[in-house]
Amino acid sequence: MQRRTFIKNTAVMASAAVIGADNIGRAAPVVQPLIKKSLKYGMVTENLSVMDKFKMLKDLGFDGVELDSPNDIDPKEILAARDKTGLELPGVVNSAHWKSPLSSADPKVREVCSKAMEKALYDCKLYGGTTVLLVPGVVNEGTSYKDAYVRSQAEIRKLIPVAEKTGIKIALENVWNNFLISPLEAARYVDEINHPLVGWYFDVGNILRYGWPEHWIEALGKRIMKIDIKEFSRKKQQDEGLWKGFNVELLEGDCNWPVVNKALANIGYSGWASAEVPGGDRKRLEVISQKMDGIFKAV
Repeated sequence: MQRRTFIKNTAVMASAAVIGADNIGRAAPVVQPLIKKSLKYGMVTENLSVMDKFKMLKDLGFDGVELDSPNDIDPKEILAARDKTGLELPGVVNSAHWKSPLSSADPKVREVCSKAMEKALYDCKLYGGTTVLLVPGVVNEGTSYKDAYVRSQAEIRKLIPVAEKTGIKIALENVWNNFLISPLEAARYVDEINHPLVGWYFDVGNILRYGWPEHWIEALGKRIMKIDIKEFSRKKQQDEGLWKGFNVELLEGDCNWPVVNKALANIGYSGWASAEVPGGDRKRLEVISQKMDGIFKAV
């Protein structure tokens, strides 16, 4: 992945974020940008062995599954299930970034997340994946926006040697963390770190609260490494409460999937999409798999 060199002027950097989406190594549009189907391991609620969970997911048409890391699962079980079923492990999710964010004022708290990231990077390499999903920071009453920005960037830079050693990418996710809530700022944040192993794990549904996914995709461009799939209903948000917006089935919310797919195609994205929605038993997971097929084909 190509990265623009660091641009010091803030105004130039903001406008360059959009321009860069059109000019940084753009590939010819792909016919179907979402081609591999994954989900989060915690969405599987049936009381089964790792092997049987992997078998079920493969039977249901999933190509991969993402685990949290660090986790308590024997890596031998994970690798045996992967090799037996052919279900891939495209990446892992840092399991400490919410409780112990890299933006914390306490260096000991930041160290917890940093150590978890190191473990996750090595786990991902072991599993044969390519990305570790990381929430870069959290802004709240006790952590200012500026402090979150500076601290989290500094901690991510410290992790780059481990990312280089493992060859695993650090993929930052947009979540409801009161941080990096503009696509131009999100692009700038990555460009300031200025390393090909740092990019974005773009969550389509999380943006719908305050924006449009296609706008973010255009601005982030080649910085997008992976895609998370979920839905959101602005009407439910308005009528029932903020978090109720997520209580809508895939393909039934406010995400315009044909437009999203077109935007992804325009930046040359071709790869994984991982569901991050309420899971359940085999029947529920089958519905998710089928809904994802519809999303993949939406034009």
